Amino acid sequence: MDADGSRPEVRRARPVERVALPPGPIRDLREMLYRLYAEADCPRIDRLAEAILADDALPGSPRKDLIIKIISGDGLASQQDTVTVAVTLAREAGRDDTAPVAEQVRQLWITARTAPARSDDSVVRVGRVPRPAAWFQDRYAHHALLRAARAGRSVVLTQVLSGLGGVGKTQLAAQFARSLDAAGELDVLAWITAANRQALVAGYADTAHALRLCGPETEPTAAADRLLSWLEHTSRRCLIVLDNLDSPADATGLWPPDNPRGRTLVTTRRRDAILHTDNRTMVPVGLFTPPEAADYLTQATGTTEPRSAVDSLAADLGLLPLALAQAAAYIRDHGIDCATYRQRLREHGLTARLLPPDDGLPDDHRTIVAAIWDVSITAADNHRPRGLARPLLEVAALLDPNGIPDALFTTTAITAHLGRAGITAPDPPAIIDGLHNLHRLHLITHDVDTHAVGIHALVQHATRDRCTPARLAPLARAAADALLEIWPGVDRDPVHTQTLHANTTALRTATGDALFTPQVHRLLFQAARRLGNTGQVAAAVIAAEQLLTSCLRILGPDHPDTLASRHNLAWWRGEAGDRAGAATAYEQLLTDQLRILGPDHPGTLATRHNLAWRRGEAGDPHAAERLLADPSPVLGAPTAAGPRSLAWRRGEGGDPVGAVTAYEQLLADRLRVLGPDHPDTLITRHGLAWWRGEAGDPAGAVTAYEELLSDRLRVLGPDHLDTLATRHNLAQWRGEAGDPVGAAAATEHLLTDQLRVVGPDHPHALASRYNLAQWRGESGDPAGAVTAYEQLLADQLRVLGPDHPDTLITRYHLAHWRGEAGDPIGAAAATEHLLADQLRVLGPDHPHTLATRHRLARWRDRRPD
Repeated sequence: MDADGSRPEVRRARPVERVALPPGPIRDLREMLYRLYAEADCPRIDRLAEAILADDALPGSPRKDLIIKIISGDGLASQQDTVTVAVTLAREAGRDDTAPVAEQVRQLWITARTAPARSDDSVVRVGRVPRPAAWFQDRYAHHALLRAARAGRSVVLTQVLSGLGGVGKTQLAAQFARSLDAAGELDVLAWITAANRQALVAGYADTAHALRLCGPETEPTAAADRLLSWLEHTSRRCLIVLDNLDSPADATGLWPPDNPRGRTLVTTRRRDAILHTDNRTMVPVGLFTPPEAADYLTQATGTTEPRSAVDSLAADLGLLPLALAQAAAYIRDHGIDCATYRQRLREHGLTARLLPPDDGLPDDHRTIVAAIWDVSITAADNHRPRGLARPLLEVAALLDPNGIPDALFTTTAITAHLGRAGITAPDPPAIIDGLHNLHRLHLITHDVDTHAVGIHALVQHATRDRCTPARLAPLARAAADALLEIWPGVDRDPVHTQTLHANTTALRTATGDALFTPQVHRLLFQAARRLGNTGQVAAAVIAAEQLLTSCLRILGPDHPDTLASRHNLAWWRGEAGDRAGAATAYEQLLTDQLRILGPDHPGTLATRHNLAWRRGEAGDPHAAERLLADPSPVLGAPTAAGPRSLAWRRGEGGDPVGAVTAYEQLLADRLRVLGPDHPDTLITRHGLAWWRGEAGDPAGAVTAYEELLSDRLRVLGPDHLDTLATRHNLAQWRGEAGDPVGAAAATEHLLTDQLRVVGPDHPHALASRYNLAQWRGESGDPAGAVTAYEQLLADQLRVLGPDHPDTLITRYHLAHWRGEAGDPIGAAAATEHLLADQLRVLGPDHPHTLATRHRLARWRDRRPD
């Protein structure tokens, strides 16, 4: 306050800064607009927006953020909006006749819009470099970074205080990336979030796909390997930015290789010795210096207060860039001065709770951020729609800080949660406005182009710290419900799927036991299952193990969800190739389920079914049939798998005709009890069609599968896994019915859809590749079959491992077609090696071992003397 009690005058904000642009039509247009802006004495943006809004005759109606972009040259807006800004600036400059200005801008815009692509259009850009921070400070760390880069070294951005966040590492990295890009010094720019190893691999895979180093069907790990190999030898100028490397161990084996044409830039809170090697430079990024902090506040707020008042506020905020940004946003939004904000900060800071110790901030900074959060969120809550900002921020505080789909906030689950919190029926537009209020006060970032919400980890900590356990539990379940709501039925977009998994992991980490009581939220079961369903079987095993560990600790060994977790872990172990171990796990689980749940419980029946399945796969179909027959489930539990499995195992036991009879009887009951479109009815028809073919009627199997496919397309849609499985078996029996060429064509078309829907490593996609290789051989192309089986085997060894039954079967057929292609010596050698492995893995009496022994004798007989 001045001596007379009045507020000091607040001058206009700092002028809009021009972005770096190479010579060309876009820069010519920007330079004209900026000359008009300077001629008008750099008017406030809100003044320009008000003038535009008041004149209906203007062709466009850009908002403040777009006006800034047009003046700065950050992209090419529409012609109408660009002309509108130019005319308004000309009027502000005192020009009476604005028609020549409008025409000149219009012609420049057309030239810029239609100009041939510049050479930098060939730059491959992956990921989104964060937008420039307003009032970016030219800091010492920026110059140190440039010096290290000129020395041709990989650069690791870290900070003086170990674990300190909010000091501006990401903005320094973004400024560095933009400066190299604008100067034309890059051919490849990849901005990759490296919060965990899975995200790092996914970012590398996206880059490999963008560079066309591999096809979309290549799984992420293989794509990442191809990128790293390419980076080692390429002559293209590359910058790889790994942002937010929380754990250096996540980058083990994934560091971009040394290449004089490439640079690597990493931001991290860590200062581990592993980050500081001969070819890496550590650039400490600390707090602002007092002059930097004061300059930032002066520019960001436009204040004309004495420097001492600004210095005092900067000191109160601990010189922390994140705190300064949030404070400046509040001061600017409310039109107050630094002294008034200091008073409000003291009022809130006196009672502010500290953040948890694991945020890495010293005590004084924890207090500062908590107090600033309190001031800012109160302000955001007072904007319309009132009271919505705080609950939305609480949701964001539980999820992945690197990117939350904004669709999550408008789900039924979140709107219902907001209603329970006392907010009257917020609709999606109101929720988006609430996110905008948080964005304008620097509490979140909301990117309307990518529909992603980001939030700083410190803001998350401050928000969660004020959320009581009684509030946290329903909030956690609402967020989990929302993730389920936006998770598509089929995972077609790997980037979106990775985002959902990252948010699920963050939610589970942030909420402790909240998703486990009184029972496990089904999101956690689904996340593990989706990993396996997209071919990431090893990751599914790890997720199932972690889930079981938590269930045992929180719920105890006899809780139904603990038993379900054991069931799921056994399943994925079997899918990963350990079918004997899976059978043992199912056997132990069945004993406990019989004791706890009883013999007729659906969970007990499902375990009995899967135990029988795994024993049958291990070569003992008769034991499997006995297991299913005692006790035999009744049809009164129509979703039980037992009757269907018993019919299937009858066929596996050597009685396909009996299996057909059993399936026909079961189908009649399914139709009567469940109806024609029930999933169990359709599954029963699937089994009946299969065993009809096995019983010697392949043409009948083709007809049955064609009819089933029609119904599954109608009921389930073309991309459902059961629909794809029906197409798989239809192609199989088409070949068995004497049309291997048609079978190969159908399988090839199916494989295209499977690669799109489930990815290359899914078991169904691998099975289709197996069949496609087989039908190529049956169509008269043994050499093509050998090539296809060799490629399949390489992927199975990587995905399934050498001892998986499917890997062994592929080796069997590869040896067969090698012999048919004219290499009986090679076939005999391959079969001999296979037999040794089958004896070790399966034992001497397994049917597959016996078949291989027989085939080895055949190839030995066919070898030339």
